[in-house]
Amino acid sequence: MLLYEAAKMAGIQTTYEYAMSTDKGYMGLYGGLKAKDIAERKRSEKDQEILDHMGSEELGANLFRITQTDGRLRKENISDKHVAGEVHYKVGKEVRSAIDRIGGTMPEDLPTPETSVQELERKRKKEIKTQDKRNDDGV
Repeated sequence: MLLYEAAKMAGIQTTYEYAMSTDKGYMGLYGGLKAKDIAERKRSEKDQEILDHMGSEELGANLFRITQTDGRLRKENISDKHVAGEVHYKVGKEVRSAIDRIGGTMPEDLPTPETSVQELERKRKKEIKTQDKRNDDGV
């Protein structure tokens, strides 16, 4: 992912540091909620990505936060991990502000989809396999 590369250039070297910076972005976008708080609300397992438990509106807001943070870290040539975390927070807060200005629903208030991305992928692969088998059988 591009943000990971930009974060490394900004002095973020460990998985823990990256998680802390990402948490700042979530806090900005989710009005102070950290990743663990969001995961609890979504009832996702500890080892699951919370992004995989989001609908399109919430995922879009997060992808915008991620891409804009990546862009700012690169454009401003940020080389301090603490500054990088603050940039991530500010970008998240700006995305939240934009959602508010256009009358959107705050991400923490959006419903969690019934099916995770992994479940959808498994279902789709099964459908493709079934279709391929039908094609092989001449059906």
